Order: sequence, then structure tokens, then C-alpha cells
Amino acid sequence: MRHHDGPGVDHAEVIRSALFGVAVGDALGVPVEFTNRARLSKDPVTDMIGHGTYDLPAGTWSDDSSLTFCLAEALTQEFDLDTIGRNFVKWYHEGYWTPYGNVFDIGITTREAINRIPRGAKAGSAGGTDENANGNGSLMRILPLVFHLANRPVDERFRITQQVSSITHGHIRSAIACFYYLEFAKRIMEGEDKFGIHRDLGTEVLDHLTARSTDPMEIAVFDRLLKGDIHHLDQDRIESGGYVMHTLEASIWCLLTTDNFKEAVLKAVNLGRDTDTTGAVTGGLAGLLYGMKNIPENWLRKLARYDDIQDLVARLAVKLPGHQRTGR
Repeated sequence: MRHHDGPGVDHAEVIRSALFGVAVGDALGVPVEFTNRARLSKDPVTDMIGHGTYDLPAGTWSDDSSLTFCLAEALTQEFDLDTIGRNFVKWYHEGYWTPYGNVFDIGITTREAINRIPRGAKAGSAGGTDENANGNGSLMRILPLVFHLANRPVDERFRITQQVSSITHGHIRSAIACFYYLEFAKRIMEGEDKFGIHRDLGTEVLDHLTARSTDPMEIAVFDRLLKGDIHHLDQDRIESGGYVMHTLEASIWCLLTTDNFKEAVLKAVNLGRDTDTTGAVTGGLAGLLYGMKNIPENWLRKLARYDDIQDLVARLAVKLPGHQRTGR
């Protein structure tokens, strides 16, 4: 069921499974965003529906996918933080890479950061650095970066991840969350077992953060992922609001407690509250883990701008060829 990187793997198909995984998870969550868990437990999402919170058609994705596609679009050119930043500005002010030409959802921290860029801020330092600015807005859009980073040494992977996170979210906690997520994605692409990945990252991410002299208090925030078996936790111990740690923990928990794409993303959405982002972040990893063929075809066909996403995948695959296995 998993993608294995190396000879015989269609690299475009791996990219496709990631980008469509994000968009499908996002679109499943859009109609019930802000709905609480108790209500969803009585009337759960079981299919891709429309209307609801924003009264938009089925298959509408939100800022999570828009900014994911803006990042992917920038990566079809030479890597440049200012290009990524310009794409984000173009999205917010001109409706670039939106489903229907307008922005209907944006986080406060993300909006403030994007608005700093036209006023002269460098993209790599536009994001707020306050501890309270740790919403999930950089995590939700970071996945395409894994294709740019896959063949690089770990120090470089962390440094570039921190730079790309910092366009909107400049605190170290958001950077570490993005780094953990991308390391998980990279291991999935290398064909590793999801439980093995979770176990190994506990040691390897901890070792890397320690070697970087990261504030131990910040490392401790990640204890449930680095030191525990998060999949053994009951659902009532998994939060699903807009805080980056809640989204990251929920997505790994959903991935580890289900066995296919559909179950993973529906479980994520039905946690409630920030449903589109939990769905998108879970969907990206689940897409990579189970592959495009495991994403329900009727959901894919409902997605806004399906053909445009396919075109983006093709262009990104040409620019970022499949990586060879390397030492870590």
C-alpha cells in the first residue's frame, strides 16, 4: 500500500497523492469548520458534502490547500523565499490559487504576516515570533517542501523548513512542528512503516533538537510525540483546535489509529473545531502513505480546480525529480 522511493516509482504519482491528499482532507472539513466534537459525534461527516459553515459547494478547499498550492507553485521555479512570499501575497490580495477567485478563510497570524511583505518585510522574517503566534498556519501548507528537501542533510532540512515556516509563523515551535511533519512524510516516501517512523523520530528529532541547543522547554512541548505512543491515547485526550501542536498531534494520531485514507481523514474531520486544517494535515500524510488509488475517486472528482491541481503536480514533478535513498 505504501510508496517506496526508488526505481519503478512514479514520482509524479507520489506528489499527486500528497497534494490531493491535502485538498481532499481540507474539502471534507470546510463545511463543518468550527463545529464541536459532541455535535459531530451525533451527526458525523461520512462523505464529501457542501454548504455548511461557508455555504460553498462540495469539493471546496480553503486557505490550507491554497497556500499549499502557492508553495508548490513557487517550487516549480528555483527555490526562493521571496517567490513563496509573493505567491502568498498574490493569494490574499488577488485570489491566486483560490477555488473560485476569492479568499474566504484566513488565520489572523497568517494575515498579519502576509500584509508585512508588501510593506517591505523580507519573506523569511515576515512571520510573528511571539509564543502566542503558534497557530497551525505554517504546518497546514508545508508538505510540498518535502520534495525539495528529501535529498538534503538533516541540518539543511531543518534550516530551510524554519525559513519557510517563518514566512507566516516565526516561532521555533511552529518550525519544529513543520520539521517533525516533513520528516514523517520523508520516511513514508522511503517506504517505512508508520509505527516505526513514529518510534524512530522520537529519538532522531530529539537528538537533532538537542544538538541544535534548542530550548529544553520547547522540546518538552513535543513530549507526547517524541516520548510517548500517541496512538494509545483516547480520543478525548486529542485536541483539534487551531494551535499547531494540537493539529500535529491529531494528524499523527489519526494516521496511526486508522488503516486507510478514508478512515484517517474522516476521523480527523470528526474531531471537530479546526476541521479543514486537521483534515488537510492528516490527508497529506495519508495520501503519501496509502497512495492516490486509495483516495476515493468520487471525492477527487468533486474537488474544485481538479485539472489545475493535476497540472501543478506535473510541473512540480518535472522540476523536483525523485530522490535517491541517502544516509540521514
